[in-house]
Amino acid sequence: MGHADPIVESQMAPYWMPFTANKEFKKEPRLIERAEGVYFYTPDGRRIIDASSGLFCVAAGHCRPEISEAVYEQLKTLDYTAPFLRSHTKAFELAGRVAEYTPEDLNRVFFVNSGSESVDTAMKMALMYHRVKGEPQRQIFISRERSYHGVNFGGLSLAGMVNNRRAFGLGLGGVYHMRHTLLPENKFTRGQPEHGAELADDLQRFCELYGGENIAAVFVEPTAGSFGCLPPPKGYLNRLREICDANGILLVFDEVICGWGRMGANFGAQAFGVTPDIMTMAKAITNGAQPMGAVVARQGIYDAITDAGPERGVEFFHGYTYSGHPAACAAGIAMMDIIAKERLVDKAAALAPAFADAMHALEEFDCVSDVRSIGLMAGIELKPEGAPGARGHAVQKALFDRGLHQKNTGDVLLIAPPLISTEEHIAEISDHLKAVLSTL
Repeated sequence: MGHADPIVESQMAPYWMPFTANKEFKKEPRLIERAEGVYFYTPDGRRIIDASSGLFCVAAGHCRPEISEAVYEQLKTLDYTAPFLRSHTKAFELAGRVAEYTPEDLNRVFFVNSGSESVDTAMKMALMYHRVKGEPQRQIFISRERSYHGVNFGGLSLAGMVNNRRAFGLGLGGVYHMRHTLLPENKFTRGQPEHGAELADDLQRFCELYGGENIAAVFVEPTAGSFGCLPPPKGYLNRLREICDANGILLVFDEVICGWGRMGANFGAQAFGVTPDIMTMAKAITNGAQPMGAVVARQGIYDAITDAGPERGVEFFHGYTYSGHPAACAAGIAMMDIIAKERLVDKAAALAPAFADAMHALEEFDCVSDVRSIGLMAGIELKPEGAPGARGHAVQKALFDRGLHQKNTGDVLLIAPPLISTEEHIAEISDHLKAVLSTL
């Protein structure tokens, strides 16, 4: 196969890249030309193992023909129809398929186009639900430090990652943050840590300070992903559920990263045995092949909002031009077929112990200050050198140059391989990590 002509800096100028050091990248671009299975290939033909599933989304491996063919056939048949007052059969089919994997009673699916949109949509659902139930005073949202809930203004306000917030002002009012659960006594823990369940009582303190009757919803990632793999302490999510129930507060799980097998179960909700009222999801719902997200709500939330609306009018004034896009739905249905046929969730659970062994073996390096893992996700935290994040940034470039793609947040390397990975792939990922970490 021939390789593409190298791109020059002047050709790159018009593109303003997201979450990227633009000036640096355009002087030293690291480009991907194609992908297959668990590998990327650069324009000059080098093979790069994908250790972060693209951006946590390519669970079934790259360029699955089942998905690309489904999208192609869909675009030949129906490329687009308005999602307002009109629809198409695949939107209903995919909603039903998604509901087969979510916890019982979470069975009403609202399609969006990204994780960020799913979070803002869930916030609106919570506000609307309380309004139609006669409690419009419930306007407060609770989230956590070191959390990530997308980059739209709702999710930005919920988020607890400093650099994602500080440049954009105050965000939305009425959002308060519980403390994070990254405790020194939990270092180098596999799975759920033993310490920190009592931090859930921050929610009880907010109920006493602001009035539980004024709080609309609590947003948490079952395992905080973007900050660097923070599994919940044992009993922590259970305690949040208890406090929400006692105060009539909706519990929302942001499953954008945790969902679709990453935790070794369908979703984090099942992995940790705690059922929320609303779940957000995106990423792996289409294997990353088409932009798509969804919000799944308890039937009672849907019923309350729709029953309160007019007999022949719109009940929920929210949606997007591309909600339930035909091509995205086709990709999602094909992905549901792959998940079922190849038992991807079971594969992830079976591979998790070997993955944890490989990741925690990196504890031997002096430059590593912590390793956290659960399911097929791990965070390898490096001791800072220079400005915060400088070492992590340099290491991700060195890893790519050696043959490994991964996502880093500051000085934390995030490893989340595709669910189709084998022990041989895990060993390859480990070898690349060891080779680079040994130079630090």
